[in-house]
Amino acid sequence: MPTDVVTMDKIVALCKRRGFVFPSSEIYGGLGSTYDFGHYGVLLKRNVKDEWWRAMLQDREDIVALDSAILQHPRTWEASGHLAGFTDPLVDCRTCGTRFRADHLADLQCPRKPSKPPGEGPECDLTDAREFNLMFETTVGPVRDAGSVAYLRPETAQGIFVNFKNVLQFARKKPPFGIAQVGKSFRNEITPGNFIFRTREFEQMEMEFFVPPGEAQDWYAFWKEARFDWYVELGIRTDHLRLRAHDSDELSHYSSGTADVEYLFPIGWSELEGVANRGDFDLTQHTEYSGERLEYFDQATKERYTPHVIEPAAGADRATLAFLVDAYDEDDLGGEQRTVLKLHPRIAPVKVAVLPLVRKDGQPELAREVLASLRGVGQAEYDEGGSIGKRYRRQDEIGTPYCVTVDHQSLEDRTVTVRDRDTLAQERVAVDALPGELAGRLAAPWRSPKSAPV
Repeated sequence: MPTDVVTMDKIVALCKRRGFVFPSSEIYGGLGSTYDFGHYGVLLKRNVKDEWWRAMLQDREDIVALDSAILQHPRTWEASGHLAGFTDPLVDCRTCGTRFRADHLADLQCPRKPSKPPGEGPECDLTDAREFNLMFETTVGPVRDAGSVAYLRPETAQGIFVNFKNVLQFARKKPPFGIAQVGKSFRNEITPGNFIFRTREFEQMEMEFFVPPGEAQDWYAFWKEARFDWYVELGIRTDHLRLRAHDSDELSHYSSGTADVEYLFPIGWSELEGVANRGDFDLTQHTEYSGERLEYFDQATKERYTPHVIEPAAGADRATLAFLVDAYDEDDLGGEQRTVLKLHPRIAPVKVAVLPLVRKDGQPELAREVLASLRGVGQAEYDEGGSIGKRYRRQDEIGTPYCVTVDHQSLEDRTVTVRDRDTLAQERVAVDALPGELAGRLAAPWRSPKSAPV
């Protein structure tokens, strides 16, 4: 499929039409860059997060889970540097009242003159740039005073670092080991946009891997490859995926190396996940600010040291968007255009749909029996509304890999038709054998039909 077939507008329209994602507070005109996930969006993103947990916990023995609080002690953000340095340069236009990131002006559009960037339109009047902290400030307790100021966390990582000592005591782990977390973060972005790619409220999937200092570089190389391979395993086309090392002028002051897993979105190459060698900066900072020694004592060698940290940090919303974009396809069926999401079966919101050909003659009853038998196979749904062709198209658009049709023959010999979303092949399968047949298909190796031939 030509790369220009997929546009962000088509993805947005599909998500609204099929109940993946809606603008938040839409009946009140919406709230800038906030979104609500509908039924199929919830299922898709949940599958993405479950696959991440599988890769981090189920497939490994050296990582434990954590769910830290969104609200943390304000000193946390002093130690991490977010209070002093988590800023973007901001400018306002006195004419239209719009705010822009000063370092992104060349890539933005003037609201009144879209052909020109802000500042170059005939009526533009920009203020001088000033630093704008991206954290959302709130208060804790009933009285608003200096002692009650708190912040919504801008990342999940710091909750892991401040719990390092707690986890070390209960988990019976020693470096190298990791702490993984999935949760909401909040950033008061000046210029959010591009649908759910950059929003003010988002979900992160982060893991901090604590290692002996001398092993940091090897583990950094390991996690770069492992995280790139995770996207490939779940069907992202390799020609739309790359691992880009940061140049020296891009690196954070504490990082000796950072690489981004990037995907070729309709908006261009953009970050899905960062893998960083953070050194001992975080544990050292929290030791200094809290007075608690966040170190590891090796009983065997009698050595005490501050572990270094390798951090793979991914966005659940961005990953979900990348899977949607990569799966989106349009083809021609008998002169009629079909829109289809060719998602990996493991992350598809619905694994199988059961469709009675007609709503009479006992077909709905048998279809319900078939549906009940498939509950243990994966997310299954029943659909009897409209013609069979329209129901197939509906399931294609939400990415359902298999449709099971109950027809007149089913009542005679208890066989059903299994339709494959990608190949459109149809096969008769006995009702009693159906759960095992579909479980086998869902567990089989899968490669995107959109990938280049090997």
